[in-house]
Amino acid sequence: MGHVFVLLLVGVSIVSAEQVVLLDTATEPTLEWTRYPFGPAANTPGWVEESYTNFEKGINWRSYVVCDVAYNNVNNWLWTPFVERGIANRIYIEIKFTIRDCSLFPGNALSCKETFSLLYYEFDAATREPPPWEPESYKLIGRIAAGEGRFNTASDNIINTETKSIPVNKKGVYFAFRDQGACISLLAIKVYYITCPEVTINFAHFPMTPTGREVTLIEQATGTCVDNAEVIDTPTYLCKGDGKWSLPTGGCKCKAGFEPDFEKQTCNVCPPGKYKHATGDEHCQPCPAHSKASDYGLAECRCNSGYYRSPKDLKSMACTQPPSAPQNLTVNFVDQSTVILSWNPPSFLGGRSDTVFRVECDACGPSVIYSPNSEIFNDTKITISGLSPVTTYRFQVFSANGVSDMTNEAGDFVDITVTTEASVMSASVNNVRVTSVKAAEITLTWDPPFTPEGDMNSPDHVEIYEVRYFSRHDEINATSKMTKVNQIIINSLRQRTEYGFQVRAKTTHGWGDFSQTVFKTTGQVLGTAYIGDEDNMQVRIIAGVTVAVVVLLVIIIIMTVLFLRSRTNDECNKKQPSDCDTLEYRNGEVTTPLFTQVGAANSRTYIDPHTYEDPNQAVREFAREIDASYITIEAIIGGGEFGDVCRGKLKLPPDGRTEIDVAIKTLKPGSADKARNDFLTEASIMGQFEHPNVIFLQGVVTKSNPVMIITEYMENGSLDTFLRANDGKFQVLQLVGMLRGIASGMQYLSEMNYVHRDLAARNVLVNAQLVCKIADFGLSREIESTTEGAYTTRGGKI
Repeated sequence: MGHVFVLLLVGVSIVSAEQVVLLDTATEPTLEWTRYPFGPAANTPGWVEESYTNFEKGINWRSYVVCDVAYNNVNNWLWTPFVERGIANRIYIEIKFTIRDCSLFPGNALSCKETFSLLYYEFDAATREPPPWEPESYKLIGRIAAGEGRFNTASDNIINTETKSIPVNKKGVYFAFRDQGACISLLAIKVYYITCPEVTINFAHFPMTPTGREVTLIEQATGTCVDNAEVIDTPTYLCKGDGKWSLPTGGCKCKAGFEPDFEKQTCNVCPPGKYKHATGDEHCQPCPAHSKASDYGLAECRCNSGYYRSPKDLKSMACTQPPSAPQNLTVNFVDQSTVILSWNPPSFLGGRSDTVFRVECDACGPSVIYSPNSEIFNDTKITISGLSPVTTYRFQVFSANGVSDMTNEAGDFVDITVTTEASVMSASVNNVRVTSVKAAEITLTWDPPFTPEGDMNSPDHVEIYEVRYFSRHDEINATSKMTKVNQIIINSLRQRTEYGFQVRAKTTHGWGDFSQTVFKTTGQVLGTAYIGDEDNMQVRIIAGVTVAVVVLLVIIIIMTVLFLRSRTNDECNKKQPSDCDTLEYRNGEVTTPLFTQVGAANSRTYIDPHTYEDPNQAVREFAREIDASYITIEAIIGGGEFGDVCRGKLKLPPDGRTEIDVAIKTLKPGSADKARNDFLTEASIMGQFEHPNVIFLQGVVTKSNPVMIITEYMENGSLDTFLRANDGKFQVLQLVGMLRGIASGMQYLSEMNYVHRDLAARNVLVNAQLVCKIADFGLSREIESTTEGAYTTRGGKI
């Protein structure tokens, strides 16, 4: 049973990632970090602790400076204290620093540099003594340079900020700063880790959760229900690498007796006078009529004295009472063996609409038949047959409803006394016999009662016959038919079933007794008179024609399949295997047509850029030219034979104030014309596609160097790497959604008559919303003869 959860993001959507600070020099009165060289024996002054003050900005930081540009072979080290990681999986270090330009030291600088190194060393020991300082003990995080500029005597100090991060799994870490001849001021150092904040959603509480060891990893958190709520589906929330929650699933709902406060995400108890009957999102409701709730947190209201609620009743229904007795019980018909009674419904129904009736008879034996034949019924009329002549019977008609069984009383009733009439001996029927038996039909005939021949006015003249029949051992469900002649055909019987038959006659004196029961089984052939040769011949003809038609159709289908397969094989043998647009088996695998037939419902068709003599013309037609000044390159995220792949920003026209993340593929200056043409042809291919599951081309830069292809940025990278890094963290519905996106993108390419030829998880990219998009539109692919089985495109190795 599906459950719909209201995703209330009040106060959640605006909560950003939280930083848990492990070290912040801006708040320390003194530092006294470990330095090398240090002391009188040092060959260089090395790192010196001092204060950095800027009263206008309210800054008074303890900092470290070094400026040994006048010395040779400078090797100055500075260690942070031991930083325990706590629950962190990835630690960030933010450095605020300044660097002097080497031009300030003309002629005096023997080893002036404008960079320094940042290193780290993970440690598991319980002590906080510094580890060995040898360079091979440390891992290099990176060489840091001034990104915003350097300062000289004619300019103000420019404070640079650099943030780096490392994965950690030991008890803690030392950070080290290595100077080899720069003039640096380390103004402030902050070490922290990022968490997804504590949050409550769908009535489930998720604790503060640290991000994964890698930026692309997703941590799945399992929530716990708030007080007075219970789990409907296991609540989960994904913590992304940027410290933001994403894709909540499952959740909790408030228990019976408690109502939800969606804004505060709490379950509040129902007050007296109100109730809530089940777990869910419903609010507490006032008690229905004739009931009350005298305590807090009730799941149902208790009925007042004299009122009841059936176990089958909804908790929201009013409490009700049993009905009063039926009214105006009347005898509609009576003869030697049958009585028909009728009555009116009770004057008081107890507030319900499910009133039923029950009839009891003191003197009736087991052979008496009631119609309706169920113990309880809702008709206001009943026929009782099988009674004895000249016998007095007392009938009681009870009324009841859904709450009658909840009382200790038998219920109200009305009764009546009836005496049956005497039998008419002259109306007896004799010699009842079966004259024809078929699969579902039996013909009966009998001798009529004796009357003076031809005397239609005789008191014993038969007015009508009643034929009663039933299956053996089920006489209580007998059926009756009327006829004015001494013969009847009874059809619609069950095949191979034994039936009993009785007949009685009615004269002006009344009904006679039923005849002795005659039993006969349907479908039993008594002789040639019962089932004729004509019927058998028709059955044989129909069966023969049916078999012949079926055999003929099977032969035609087999011949058609063999003919089509033979023709297909002849055509495919003349071509390459991949050119056959049919289903075929190769090496135990089935292949399908690469694209749909011409005429598919699509207004656009892919145009091969190779049909253009000048690749630049294809680029101008299918791609948008972007001014290079609108593009900012932030970091290199990959590389190939002909250039780098970078992450950057694209300013959107017309004002350039809005920026979006993009991926930038660059072509190295000086590349051959063939490489440039292949590079631009790939852009011409991508520029023809516009679909939510195909990578989108923002534009190209061809009028300046380097030549660039600008596409949308996919935060989570390739699908195969992303799934391996997050194995087991997604639900089946999420994976199915990703598969559906890939299928939708490939269907679009097929309708455009474009053949991708290399669909693989490595060629599918995933964005932050887990939307999968088809990528990699390289022009040619040749399988290298390597054990890796990698593909090579004209743009580089994948």
